[in-house]
Amino acid sequence: MKLRKTGRIAIAGLAAAAALTLTACGSDDSDSDTAAATSTTAAAETTEAEADTPPVPTAADLNAQLQRALDPNVPNEEKLEMVQGAEADPELPSKLSQFYSQSGATIEVTEVQDFGTEIQAKANLTLNDQTSVADVPFVAEDGVWKVQQQWTCTMLANAQIQSPACAA
Repeated sequence: MKLRKTGRIAIAGLAAAAALTLTACGSDDSDSDTAAATSTTAAAETTEAEADTPPVPTAADLNAQLQRALDPNVPNEEKLEMVQGAEADPELPSKLSQFYSQSGATIEVTEVQDFGTEIQAKANLTLNDQTSVADVPFVAEDGVWKVQQQWTCTMLANAQIQSPACAA
């Protein structure tokens, strides 16, 4: 008799646990409304970012832009829109072109990979008569492609050149 009572208690316990589990898996309409609103907001932000994204350039076009950005004879004012972070240090483009000029480096974009609001330029970088493949990231900002600030700062740090745009 005691065994039957224990069995009934166990079955009742399992039934209660099952009921609680099913309740926990149920939907709460207020949460789904919030999720839908969040999803809609994220989609709108993505659409805005995509609207500000310029067309993906060809390797030749991007190479021409990069050569211009790295040319010390091009006035710095013309380079400000080519390098991300130039608003924090208007001399950032000149510092980058100075580094390339003094090091005797050359770079040629050979391929462009599209990642939406970013592109990656594969380039042949020659320094000290050694050629290697380099990845140069560009970001879409204000409707133009700009050399990524972090990449610029890394290049300057390698040359021991400091810039206010490059946090220590």
